Formats: sequence, structure tokens, C-alpha cells
Amino acid sequence: MPFVFKSLALLLSISAAAAADKETPFKAAPAVSYASHQSNAQITIGVDPYVTLDKVQLAFGKLNPGQFGVLPVLVVIQNDSDKAIRLDRLKVQYIGPSHERIEATPAKDVRYLKPPQRPSAIDGPAGKVKVLKTKKNPLDEWEIEGRALSAPMVPPGQSVSGFLYFQTSLQLNATLYLSGLHEAATGKEILYFELALQ
Repeated sequence: MPFVFKSLALLLSISAAAAADKETPFKAAPAVSYASHQSNAQITIGVDPYVTLDKVQLAFGKLNPGQFGVLPVLVVIQNDSDKAIRLDRLKVQYIGPSHERIEATPAKDVRYLKPPQRPSAIDGPAGKVKVLKTKKNPLDEWEIEGRALSAPMVPPGQSVSGFLYFQTSLQLNATLYLSGLHEAATGKEILYFELALQ
């Protein structure tokens, strides 16, 4: 009997280890570690567009937002000042090579960018309509809102991170323009950030 329990325990530990290998938790790196980062007033912002399959899978699993015309950009904001920074008026724009500007789409609205397939209808013998099952909208996954940049504030000495979503693809010489960061106590606006998307 003890052999059965030992075998079962071994099998469960192997299964748990295999599951842990498959599901590496997503965590952003420090802002300065990204190729595209900028510092103003002791605030450092790093950005990283997620277009390669390995990065997309790490953050979004099976969902690839790029297949549906959505560019996810990871934004990391590090506050090395002694003042809290408000993000509730943060404005972010994707600026393309021809200077076209695309506003970030709120994470809660991304699920509506690709509508679900309409149900099929079949006429029945008595003229009734039989509705078949509809397919789930592929952009309606928890990772979109769950991994979005949503913090209202960055406390002193801390950082926040998350994704912003743009209805475009990554273009050569595109930049991300961030403005609207304010000191929480005084309301003083911090100089804008303009970062190249690589």
C-alpha cells in the first residue's frame, strides 16, 4: 500500500513540475532594462512592443492580439523621486512614421474591436428559426484587461507596469508619446516622454 501512495505522490509532483514549466508567470523587467527608455525628473519610462511570438505567448498565452490588428506595448514606469506621481490623466499616442497619431484603446474596449461571429439561422419546417452557437470573440480574454496598465499612481521609489493597446501594427520609426503625468501633491505636470518603438 505505501508503494501506491509513493507512486501517486511522484506522479503528482511530476505533473506539477510540468505545469510550472509551461506557465511561466509574466513579470516586467525594470524600466531601464528596455532598449527604449527615457528619464525625466527622476521618472524613467521603458516601453517594449510585443510582436514576436515568444513574447506574445508569455504575456497573452494562446491569444495573439496582432492577428486582430491590435499592437500591445508594455509600459514600465519607475518613480525614483520622493513624490507620488499620478497617472489618472496619462495620455498615450502611437505616432507613425508619417506623423499619424493613434490614441491608445482602453483595455476594456479591446474585446469589441473584433465582433463575435453572428449566429447562423436555419428555417425550420414550421417557419421557426433555429439559432446555432456563436463563437466567442477572440479578443475577449482576461489577459487583455488583466495585464493592462491600470495603476492610478506610482508611489515614491516604486514602479508600475502594464500593456497599452493600439489599433495598428508596429511600423519602422514609430514612437510612443506619453504626457499627463503629474505630481500628486502639487499637480505639477512632468515633462512629456517620447520613446522610439524598436
